[in-house]
Amino acid sequence: MRYSPTTMIDISRIKAITLDLDDTLWPVWPTIGRAEVVLQTWLNTHAPGAAALSADAELKKTVRAEINARHADRAHDLSFLRRESIRALLHQAGEPVHLAEAAFEVFFAERQRVDLFDDALPALAFWSQRMPVVALSNGNADVHRVGIGQHFHASVSAQSLGVAKPDLRIFVAGAAAAGVQPHEVLHIGDDAHADCVGALAAGMQVAWLNREGHDWTHGDMRPHLDVPDLHALCASWPDYEPPRKPT
Repeated sequence: MRYSPTTMIDISRIKAITLDLDDTLWPVWPTIGRAEVVLQTWLNTHAPGAAALSADAELKKTVRAEINARHADRAHDLSFLRRESIRALLHQAGEPVHLAEAAFEVFFAERQRVDLFDDALPALAFWSQRMPVVALSNGNADVHRVGIGQHFHASVSAQSLGVAKPDLRIFVAGAAAAGVQPHEVLHIGDDAHADCVGALAAGMQVAWLNREGHDWTHGDMRPHLDVPDLHALCASWPDYEPPRKPT
């Protein structure tokens, strides 16, 4: 059962929005999949030995797990972990490890090419005209390289801060970046644990973007809203006019 989008949040208290990126504004795994293909193609040309290792899905998974375990203190830094995984493959193949930097840049550039959900730009335009919007992400997308930076007042990432959602500190930092207190923020995200549980603990109002209609399984403290898309969330504001569908 979904909450009514007009009764569970207090619009008058909202002075800023913090917003997740991956799987909130765009589907992340198609993006990562394309970036993986581009990286593999680059390795085929510049480091064929590492490319052969990378083409072995199980071996690549094992290498990534070893890197994650070795650098558990850097779990918040996905760029670092990706770069080190590439470096490990190059080392194992006996190829120059300095190629990891160029290889990662190829991956990272493609990672910024996203296919926005249809509701993303109308919602961003609506909110950014009314209040500061701060990106709050555990991932390594860059809103400026993605092409939506004009809608954001600031960006706070797990990589830049050194802690990841649901850690309370990243939500406090997001509020600070917007120039408001946490209780004056509406946080929006798709991840029930990382986004909703974390933001609720920080004292924020929370909208769970629940595109797939999942059940809430995280205890009695619940998000203020459970919405299927960003249009439904924007409808909480009485002056929101959803885009007209083509006739």
